[in-house]
This record gives sequence, structure tokens and C-alpha cells, in this order.
Amino acid sequence: MALKQNDLNWFRPLWRRVAVVVFLTAWLAWELIWTRDSFWGFLVGAALAYSLYNFFYAFPKEETDNEQNQPPSPPEGNDGPGS
Repeated sequence: MALKQNDLNWFRPLWRRVAVVVFLTAWLAWELIWTRDSFWGFLVGAALAYSLYNFFYAFPKEETDNEQNQPPSPPEGNDGPGS
């Protein structure tokens, strides 16, 4: 499932994505080590896997200013008018 544009804008700073993953990792450790509750451990583990995939593997790369403001290149093989 892809993130929506509002989500992408909010999670654009790397520290927010890392904070969510660190929080979920700590919660998973709590569930598996301290409470030993496999149901919540499974749910938090699934949320952690989903976050890792969306935040670090499938997250769109930031465009630089050069990529955003580049004019379209002319078609190949066309040297201009009157060719």
C-alpha cells in the first residue's frame, strides 16, 4: 500500500521515519521480552515490517532543484525548423 501525499510530506524528514521505527522496535522488544504476549508481538512486528518497507525501501527519493526545473529536452533526430 502506497503512502498518500499528505503522509509523504509529513514523513519526508528522515528523523520522523527513524523515530517511528525506533518506537516500534522498542515496543516489539517490550512485548516479546517482558510481557511475552505473542498476539501483540505479532501485531507490532507486522507494523514494524510495514514501516521498514514503506519508510526505507519504497519511500520516494527527494528530487533536487536541477531535476525539478529542467526544461524538457527536444526530440531526437530533429535539428530544428526547416530540417
